[in-house]
Amino acid sequence: MTHPYRDIRKIDPTRGSRLADNTPNDADRIEIGPTRLAFAEWDAAGLDLPDLQAMRHYRWRRLVDAINARGYAGLLVFDPLNIRYATDSTNMQLWNAHNPFRAVLICADGYMVIWDYKNSPFLSSFNPLVSEARSGADLFYFDRGDRIDLAADAFAAEVSDLLRVHAPGERRLAIDKIMLHGLSALKASGLEIMPGEELTEKARSIKGPDEIKAMRCAMHAGETSVAAMERFARDNVSKGHVSENDIWAVLHAENIRRGGEWIETRLLASGPRTNPWFQECGPRIVQNNEIVAFDTDLIGSYGICVDISRTWWIGDAPPSNAMIDAMRHAHDHIMQNMALLRPGLMIPDLISQSHRLDPRFQKLKYGCLAHGVGLCDEWPLVQYPDKATPGAFDYPLEPGMVLCVEALVGEEGGDFSIKLEDQVLITQDGYENLTSYPFDPVLMGMA
Repeated sequence: MTHPYRDIRKIDPTRGSRLADNTPNDADRIEIGPTRLAFAEWDAAGLDLPDLQAMRHYRWRRLVDAINARGYAGLLVFDPLNIRYATDSTNMQLWNAHNPFRAVLICADGYMVIWDYKNSPFLSSFNPLVSEARSGADLFYFDRGDRIDLAADAFAAEVSDLLRVHAPGERRLAIDKIMLHGLSALKASGLEIMPGEELTEKARSIKGPDEIKAMRCAMHAGETSVAAMERFARDNVSKGHVSENDIWAVLHAENIRRGGEWIETRLLASGPRTNPWFQECGPRIVQNNEIVAFDTDLIGSYGICVDISRTWWIGDAPPSNAMIDAMRHAHDHIMQNMALLRPGLMIPDLISQSHRLDPRFQKLKYGCLAHGVGLCDEWPLVQYPDKATPGAFDYPLEPGMVLCVEALVGEEGGDFSIKLEDQVLITQDGYENLTSYPFDPVLMGMA
């Protein structure tokens, strides 16, 4: 008989010292990762796991090459997602997003320093690409009070000294997001500040082979979690006591069970609350014979974003013809736009060739027809023709990009909207739809 305590402490003693994603087989490790449930499901699905050591090196190399291509001394990032990209380490990600206490400096020679919470410098110790761990990047008022300037001056001096050693003679530093005192102190130290978001967004836009494997795994885990949410909704709505929050909570729980991390929004609505879109899920009791629509916006396994949308008809009576018509129109929209995707296609040409929504759906259409995705929603944004800004996105699609193709179809003043979205990889000769979750056959008029 297997001792229960051993089951808890060991992931799988028969698999040796490394897991299939080339990370330590140690349930007590600092490094976060997928759960046994996720590994078992991926194995059953025949998925190839990423080599996380290779993935981390690829990301670090992308940033270093981008720094040198622009002639910068280095890149300083505060955005938690950019820090994750550079180091693959996390620390209170959502809290850090509005209390920026972490920072990472990548120098032109590849030397990488992380400033972390003073009591947790060990959280990136699993990654040998991180050369040093320090503290002192917390430059927000809650933490520093009326003497933020002192902390900012000390931090800027450290950054400046590191660049003199690791990028001698170059004083241009790219920064993504920084508090005002920090920016002023870095400028006062003689550094010329460059736009870091331009660098990081473009570096992150091209996924390497192991990132794509990680995304396939995350997509499988995310869609499995969505399936659990759908089962719960269909099994319980008819009982008359299930709220939007009850349904949405299933997706959160199933995501966490598989090693996912958080969900960025609360975009699930039912019945008339689907129009206008962007109402957040709440206590409304979902009624039998209503639609439920959602957008996952889910940060899943390996920190990869799973951003798909579906609309379901929940009930035993048929949906209206208007709903079926809108659903088919939304489906045509994303399928026809997806069919255009190929490497080398300029984004303005994709916009000009895109499927046109019926005039009655134009007013409430989504904010874009497609957008990049990786660790979160990312560059580039593919605008609708009437919203396109000349010169904003004059770039070609490239192999390794991943785009989410969107549709929101509803009439102004209507009592429902249809939300659909698929996540799509740009390949060497076209595209691959990474999304396999089915469209509701009842709303498609097929059942």
